[in-house]
Amino acid sequence: MYEERFMRRAIALSARALDHPGSEPFGAVVVRDGAIVGEGFNRAAAHHDPTAHGEIEAIRDACRRLRCTDLAGCELYTSCEPCALCAAAMAIAGIGTFHYAASLDQSERALAALPAGLRPAITPAAIRAAAATPGRDRASQMLDAEAVAVLERWAARAGSGPGA
Repeated sequence: MYEERFMRRAIALSARALDHPGSEPFGAVVVRDGAIVGEGFNRAAAHHDPTAHGEIEAIRDACRRLRCTDLAGCELYTSCEPCALCAAAMAIAGIGTFHYAASLDQSERALAALPAGLRPAITPAAIRAAAATPGRDRASQMLDAEAVAVLERWAARAGSGPGA
C-alpha cells in the first residue's frame, strides 16, 4: 500500500545527499508494517563501492536493523526508478513491492545536464540492458567441477544436499 510520507522521506534523503561529498541524489527507504526499517542514499564514490546505490544502502540498513537477510513483507520507496542492480537486490532480499518517483527516462534527462566528467559511466537504462543479456560473450568458464563440489559439500552439510 503506497504511502506518500515514505516517498517524501526517500526524496528528502536524495536531497540530503547533495550536502555529502561523494554522494549522489538517489534516496530510498525500506518499510515494514508501516514503519521505516532502513534508509539510504547513494554513497558509491564516498565508499569506493560501485554497488552503494540508495536502494542497496537502504536494504543493507534494514537487514542490519532487523538482523536478517529476508525482507519479505517489506516495501521499498525510492526517489528514482531502480536500475537492474537495485531491482535484483530487492528480489534477492524478498522485497516484493516498490514505489519510485522519477522514472529512468526522467532521471537520465536530468543527468544529461551534468558536465561530461561528472556523468555516470553507465546509465540506469544501459545497466538494465547489460543485465538482460547473459554476459557469456564477456566471460569464460573454468574449474566448474571444483566449484560445484564445494557447493555440493555445503548443501550436504546444510541438510539439503542432492537426494535429501
